[in-house]
Amino acid sequence: MAKNIIEGTPGEVKLLMGNEAIARGALEAGVSIATAYPGTPSTEIIETLAEVGNKYGVYVEWSTNEKVALEMAIGASMMGLRALTAMKHVGVNVASDPLMSLGYTGVVGGLVIVTADDPNAHSSQNEQDNRIYGIHSYIPVFEPYSPQEAKDMTKDLFDLSEKYAIAVFLRSTTRLSHSRGEVKLGEVQNLGRKPVFHRDPERWALLPPYNLAKHREVLGKLERLEADLAGFKYNWVEEGSSDFAVIASGVSYAYVKEAVEKLGVKPTIFKLSSTFPVPRKFALEALKYGKVLVVEELEPIVENQLKVIAYEEGLKTQIFGKNLIPRVGELNTSIVASAISKLAGIPYSPPNAPKVNLELPSRPPVLCAGCGHRSTYYAVKLAAMRARVKPVYANDIGCYTLGFYPPFNMADFTWSMGSAIGIGMGIAKFSEEPVIAFIGDSTFYHAGIPGLINAVYNGIPLLVIVMDNGITAMTGHQPHPGSGYGPTGETRPVIRIEDIAKAVGVEFVEVVDAYDVEAVRSTTEKALKFIKEKKKPAVIVSRRPCALMELRRKRAQGEEIVPYYIDQEKCIKCGICVDKFSCPAIVREGDRIVIIPELCVGCGVCAQICPAKAIKPVKSIKG
Repeated sequence: MAKNIIEGTPGEVKLLMGNEAIARGALEAGVSIATAYPGTPSTEIIETLAEVGNKYGVYVEWSTNEKVALEMAIGASMMGLRALTAMKHVGVNVASDPLMSLGYTGVVGGLVIVTADDPNAHSSQNEQDNRIYGIHSYIPVFEPYSPQEAKDMTKDLFDLSEKYAIAVFLRSTTRLSHSRGEVKLGEVQNLGRKPVFHRDPERWALLPPYNLAKHREVLGKLERLEADLAGFKYNWVEEGSSDFAVIASGVSYAYVKEAVEKLGVKPTIFKLSSTFPVPRKFALEALKYGKVLVVEELEPIVENQLKVIAYEEGLKTQIFGKNLIPRVGELNTSIVASAISKLAGIPYSPPNAPKVNLELPSRPPVLCAGCGHRSTYYAVKLAAMRARVKPVYANDIGCYTLGFYPPFNMADFTWSMGSAIGIGMGIAKFSEEPVIAFIGDSTFYHAGIPGLINAVYNGIPLLVIVMDNGITAMTGHQPHPGSGYGPTGETRPVIRIEDIAKAVGVEFVEVVDAYDVEAVRSTTEKALKFIKEKKKPAVIVSRRPCALMELRRKRAQGEEIVPYYIDQEKCIKCGICVDKFSCPAIVREGDRIVIIPELCVGCGVCAQICPAKAIKPVKSIKG
């Protein structure tokens, strides 16, 4: 059996992605449990650990949501075991309820919470800076700048967590999570700890008589930690000859190093990894300079702490930060060089991007060929037209969010996981037009069930259409409670969405084949009639396996994939297949509409919707 990318002997050098390096660091720390809900840019941490978990005695799970993932880790920590939980930045919002209590109670076994932030919102709904969560929850925050440091720091943070009996945040960003670098491996530990519940009701039970004492206690922990962090090995100073200093945190340090080399200047660089709390002694060394530039992505977390320290010490140091470094978007070497050049008093012009005289066609994101979401959207739109209604389309977070784009235009809003149902209810309660909430299967398990219960309990006339493709597709095909298997492919029970809907009291529950346009259309019409007349919620589960997963399965099993073609003699060039259905395998070539056989997965939906019956499987050519 081939080795996993993070396996190897101590001293061996591997080319690892930042997320893989974090996974390796957890192994070297002797972690016992790793939990997460998939979300870019954090997903590969758990995917990597899942492949080797059994071998190294690590329990690895994809949890139903981030709150559950964190709570699993907290429970394991109470047993004295080391635990890692990982999530993208908005996932911390879901986990924030137990997180705020975790700051008060602290931990027994080391607990590292990886927050993978997404500056530039490459694959997210915002650019949230989760270092603020550290301040808010009294949980210290640490930022590595390279894959090597991510691996080493992850390992060491478990020790630090146990030393202070406090959970810690490891903040990565997209650029670190998905960049590769050389990583020298250390030794994988098996701590051999026997799990024993550390019974301490006064500590774990967050009751009013004890909470003020816990508040004072965590403040004392942070004060002691801040003093010790002045000598933290991941904070260091690189002496320079310029009359100003630069403080850089996380991946920003790498940009600073490149920028000063490009400019030919030598400021003293304070490389900071403990971004909350900023160690005062370390900060005071930087504040000895007349001018200090703080380079950090997104919010002025370090900058504001530095300004407070300067004020309390009566220092007149000029502190520059977000007046020169943008608060929006990712940083890069040119942005940082531009800021440093202003303090150095030298001219700097960012390099011009090379001009390419190519007029490329626009390429909006599209659903894959054969995706059941496309046929569902098409059929639901037909149903709305036939019912003569103009629904409010509530959409959620997943592949199906692409229903926002033409030709469907079926996402009047997208908010956060589960909000299609939650916000949809607020609209449905007062709207004269029906509200149709689209939500994915993984998202339904994650955050849709409480909203559905609320709709039943309060009698909200909302049509919920669960786009069930059997997998968490958007983040790379991780399993969920409806998939029937776990993170390593082992068999797990299938928890059916329709069973949940019936169990919570939904009276109208129908399951349809997403490829059956007529069934989806007629069922939607019936559901629209039901919610109008009964003033109650309805649920349709539109089910088809993810087209990519099915394609891979068929190829692996040697099954024949029969593409379709358009009979040009029968084609009336109405354009429904290419303009209204918008499958990427169907294109115009001059005045002809054709199907690209290499892209066609043979779903046959286009044949159903063709009014001229001009679309046929290729096999029909051969008789």
